[in-house]
Amino acid sequence: MVVAQAQQHAQRTAIEFIDDTHWTFADCKHHALVAAKQLQSCGVTTGDNVALLVDSPLDFCRYWLGLSFLGATMVAINTSMRGAPLKHQIDISDSQFLIADNKHLDACQSIQHNAKLLTIALLNEQGDNPMPADQICLGNSHDVSCVMFTSGTSGPSKGVVMPQAHCLLFAIGTIDNYELTQSDNFYICLPLFHANGLFMQLLACLVSGCKAVIRGRFSASRWLDDIRHYKITHTNTLGAVAAFIVAQPATDHDQDHSLKVIGAAPLPAVAEESFRVRFGVPSVVPLYGMTEVNIPLYGKLNDSAPGTCGHVYDKYFQVEIRHPQTDEPVPDERIGEIMVRPKLANGFMSGYVGMPEATLNAWRNFWFHTGDAGYRNARGEFIFVDRIKDCIRKRGENISSYEVEQAFLAVDEIAEVAAYAVPADGGEGMEDEVMIAVLLKEKAKQDIDQWIETASHDLPVFAIPRYVRIMDELPKTLTGKIRKVALREEGLTTDTTDRGT
Repeated sequence: MVVAQAQQHAQRTAIEFIDDTHWTFADCKHHALVAAKQLQSCGVTTGDNVALLVDSPLDFCRYWLGLSFLGATMVAINTSMRGAPLKHQIDISDSQFLIADNKHLDACQSIQHNAKLLTIALLNEQGDNPMPADQICLGNSHDVSCVMFTSGTSGPSKGVVMPQAHCLLFAIGTIDNYELTQSDNFYICLPLFHANGLFMQLLACLVSGCKAVIRGRFSASRWLDDIRHYKITHTNTLGAVAAFIVAQPATDHDQDHSLKVIGAAPLPAVAEESFRVRFGVPSVVPLYGMTEVNIPLYGKLNDSAPGTCGHVYDKYFQVEIRHPQTDEPVPDERIGEIMVRPKLANGFMSGYVGMPEATLNAWRNFWFHTGDAGYRNARGEFIFVDRIKDCIRKRGENISSYEVEQAFLAVDEIAEVAAYAVPADGGEGMEDEVMIAVLLKEKAKQDIDQWIETASHDLPVFAIPRYVRIMDELPKTLTGKIRKVALREEGLTTDTTDRGT
């Protein structure tokens, strides 16, 4: 794909790195060939697993493409990794080499891993001579492109083995469902070591000819300025990113931009309305996906469907709601587990690297079990309810922690919130009480009664939290997900307010 674009559109800008430089498609090919030669000089060959722990988007792209040209497998490592989790990912992926920049050398050298450590500085010493183009490894759809790790909340992270076709389907899904063309500009502010940033966004740009504009680290205060300055037409957000953007003060320029499409997973109603009304974005598209299963659900352009995950992208995927224990289908409007399978060979992960039991457990009865509770409505839209393990049961009612969180995120003073279950009356084996942990915005007033009153407009009585805990920082995984398991384990703490039954 890179070679074909370089032949047909050599001088078209492919990637603009904010605060750095830009690459044409000819540059992409050249930098990939130079990186491939540097890696060859260090002993990397076709079929090797090479871990990449690099902050700079420019260096990340250089060595991602170089590894692809060599036919090696990139093991994408979250750059926040340290200690035992870092060692786990390097070892279980059987990485023969580890590429790191200077910032991460101490973290890499402080653990006993089996990979040969290569630094960006060392690689640059190998020169800037390109590998001959006739040595480019042209792989097949079933060849492993990369390994990406999912965040572990209650156990070690799992490495998702991603074939070439699976990675390409992320890009094709974006192109199809966003109507992406070579005249568009795509703003990427999510990490490239995740599938959303790398495959759903950047790879979609390289395939379609759309220009990718990459900011190395997300900045809520710079988001609108970037959108306007670079004439951005498309972008993606994640839940926390969307919340930070809409929390920015309104300006006179909120609708002075070219933005046509925002993809969001999940898409809370508050953020959806703000993007459509305040920022005037025509299409705010809900999504549902996982590193393991691609993006099998998309909303429709120019359609408002807040709180949903969209419809099945049925060209390539099947999605059904099934009973989480029996795997039998459940009727529309009934909650079950979201289960997915691909229609295209190699359109899914190949498995979890080094974890055959986890692979078999996820792939039962020919369906991938996402672990997410949800239902399908009469319009054929899927609604995410909760992670199954995060469901709360009180007075015979199943409560979605997600819905509780969305109600409290509508409170002006609250920046982040986690809703979770604690045992009723402090005892195990009984029904649950609802507890929330909140992180307040700067200089926010603490008024729990007022928060409850505001949130109760969007919650049934049985879902209103009994316990409220105000925290300076919420525990999170290395990928920024709130660790509810840690909050549940801490239970009722001395700084918890009991509002009574």
